[in-house]
Amino acid sequence: MLIILMSVNQWWGDLSPALQVFWFIAIIFSILFFIQFILLVIGLESDTDVGFEHGGDSASFEQEFSALSGRSIIAFFTFFGWTGVLTMGNQLSVWIAVLLSTLVGLAAMFIVAYLMFKFAQLEQSGTLNLYHALDQTGEVYLTVPPSQSGRGKVTLMIDGRVREMDAMTDGDTLKTGTKVRVIEILDENALKVEAMPEDQADTGKYL
Repeated sequence: MLIILMSVNQWWGDLSPALQVFWFIAIIFSILFFIQFILLVIGLESDTDVGFEHGGDSASFEQEFSALSGRSIIAFFTFFGWTGVLTMGNQLSVWIAVLLSTLVGLAAMFIVAYLMFKFAQLEQSGTLNLYHALDQTGEVYLTVPPSQSGRGKVTLMIDGRVREMDAMTDGDTLKTGTKVRVIEILDENALKVEAMPEDQADTGKYL
């Protein structure tokens, strides 16, 4: 083990300062990239580049394209670092290495952002998944007006993820924090809900 550490220290010491920087960036962000990939595969990570637009009594839910998500930034520095390592390994100048690394990193950043954008669109376009919300319980996030006079918002678990959905009710006003149950799918973005009886709401088993 000591021999390995001494060899690594000697290898690192023989590198130029610029190459050390590229290697440092490449190693650190490759580890982050790998961890992120594992979390994505096992379903523990969700991308948060989601936009909400509110208009009048209704609200729409749509995925917005963003090149500045956590995934895309990590992809930028990962490819930036490895491109710099390879470029300087071919005895090119530091400025050429920085230029090529930046271009490759930007390309990787936009490619990853675009792929995540398309994956999110595919996930949200599955309207049949909304039927998995039937009989599910959740909580009012934005007040739901009475007698279907407008839309509020509720949060609930659908297909293993917490979602924020538009909601209407036939009954009285449902205030923020009220525990509700989904009784009908109104359209691809809206649910009809009803307040849960107090004895059931107090159990805390609504998610």
